[in-house]
Amino acid sequence: MTRASLPVAAVRALALTLLVALGTAGCAPADEDTETTASASASSECAPGSLPTQKSGTLTIGTDKPAYGPWYVDDDPTNGKGFESAVAYAVADQLGYPKDKVTWVTVPFNNAIAPGKKTFDFDINQVSISDERKNAVDFSSGYYDVRQAVIALKSSPAAKAKSIADLKQYRLGAQVGTTSLGVIEDVIKPTGKPSIYQKNDLAKTALKNGQVDAIVVDLPTAFYITGAEITDAAVVGQFENTVGTPEQFGLVLDKGSKLTTCVSGAVDALRKDGKLASIEQEWLSKATNAPVLK
Repeated sequence: MTRASLPVAAVRALALTLLVALGTAGCAPADEDTETTASASASSECAPGSLPTQKSGTLTIGTDKPAYGPWYVDDDPTNGKGFESAVAYAVADQLGYPKDKVTWVTVPFNNAIAPGKKTFDFDINQVSISDERKNAVDFSSGYYDVRQAVIALKSSPAAKAKSIADLKQYRLGAQVGTTSLGVIEDVIKPTGKPSIYQKNDLAKTALKNGQVDAIVVDLPTAFYITGAEITDAAVVGQFENTVGTPEQFGLVLDKGSKLTTCVSGAVDALRKDGKLASIEQEWLSKATNAPVLK
């Protein structure tokens, strides 16, 4: 039978089948090409050692001063010792910047999270990721899951607190702009106003001098303070993370930074290959044994 003798309906059906087949065949390579192009573009943007940093060929990292343990050792971020110093250099290396291509700048905590142009490529300073802060800055993926804790002098009645309700009557303090202060205001809800300090050092001094009964800090810092700085103080307890995503520390970047995706990718890679866990084990392993206050 010739094509001319085919029924009209059959001819139309055959033509439609051919068109669909040709269209499908034509789309598949295009989709694959698009995915390949996108992947190549992302790879190009994060080319090791070639990021659009503050200074070409150098990665600038910010943190506060004093830089204290267990996050840093000897108030020296550049030595690679302490949890955050080690994390910073691991991220830098993942991005293609060896230690001799990294510089540090001093950035007060509140300046790091405030709106405005930054003097760093990323800042690492125990900054908790929050939706409110994301209005002013970018964050990397979280590099540490954190809990808050309360410490008091061993001789203080506050040291005997067994619950959140037990803490309400005491004079409490924390650093301004921190999750620690948020825990006092939103979780403990003390009967009196909390004392607010520009730096943790000032809060620690207030605790030693009896100006407050207890202070709230993150758990690793609580263990460091009680183990090395105020040895007549004790960790009263820690607070549960809220339901859902745990509180995390993140690297801070300028709002809309071209580096955010690359830095997050570096943090994710370090978490996946176990490097973050290894660094945490080395520097923060003691910060685990504290009663949970409810």
